[in-house]
Amino acid sequence: MTDTSAPFLTPAGPRRPGERALTALGLAAPADNPADSSPHVFPDGGSWRTEIPSVEGPEALAIVLKESSRLDVPVHRVSQGSGVWMLSDAEITDMAEACAERDIELCLFTGPRGTWDTGGSTRTASGGAGLRARGHDALAGCVEDALRAAELGVHCLLVADEGVLWTLHRLRERGLLPAETTLKVSALIGPVNPASVGVYERLGADSVNVPSDLTPAHFTEIRRVSGVPIDLYIEAPDDLGGYVRMYEAAELIRRAAPLYLKFGLSKAPGIYPYGAHLRDAALDTARERVRRGRLVLDLLARHGADGGMSPLGSRLPGPLNRFSLKD
Repeated sequence: MTDTSAPFLTPAGPRRPGERALTALGLAAPADNPADSSPHVFPDGGSWRTEIPSVEGPEALAIVLKESSRLDVPVHRVSQGSGVWMLSDAEITDMAEACAERDIELCLFTGPRGTWDTGGSTRTASGGAGLRARGHDALAGCVEDALRAAELGVHCLLVADEGVLWTLHRLRERGLLPAETTLKVSALIGPVNPASVGVYERLGADSVNVPSDLTPAHFTEIRRVSGVPIDLYIEAPDDLGGYVRMYEAAELIRRAAPLYLKFGLSKAPGIYPYGAHLRDAALDTARERVRRGRLVLDLLARHGADGGMSPLGSRLPGPLNRFSLKD
């Protein structure tokens, strides 16, 4: 029997999902508007990089590295969500060395945050101040975490507070944090409009994790005012909405470049703050996040849209706009 599906699935250049089959039925989608495409790229010329989030310690990292090799999933960055303070010096060193061997950026979360301290407002219907650092002591804890992580070889820090971001940027500019340190804004305080993205960039952000429910049009609006790298869950954990946007990956790259594709996991148990009591869940979900990444990469390849990835080992964001430090 003749296989009649192959001509509709074999790419002859970039294509949209189901494009030729739907065109044959008179259901073609409108052509892309070139004005919607992002004019920005990473300094290495790439449009997108990859990130495996919620890698909560050396064991989980070992799983990610093993699975990424087995499934041929390129990894530019791994990130951790529980915080520097939840890891021992030996654990941080192990993770930093393992990532350095593979030329992968390691990003660790900084310090105390409102959802875990004694502030009751985060448990109200409004959510209060959320993850932000409450008071001077929490700010100081974030700074302590940043300095400790940097001393142990970590070059990327994840922040969930505007004041923490600005403080760490000032420390970096004064040489109290290494100049090559990059600062990443958490999805839990991520901006949702072009003006707020620009503010985070000017406060010192080198990449900004935006909420995963932004539309393609929102990304085009953001890219008209800012070239800061965007981090986006292609699959979001349930506490961030549980969205699965695999089929949109190519369009999101086109609109939002330079973009980190984050391979999260919906319908998974929460593991923050991580400890050995959550070991099985942490290792199982680390393994599955890499597999989800493989699925996204396969989908991009089938659509002829897998070009434009940054070279492995790339981590810097390029020139960005900052507020003046003169005052």
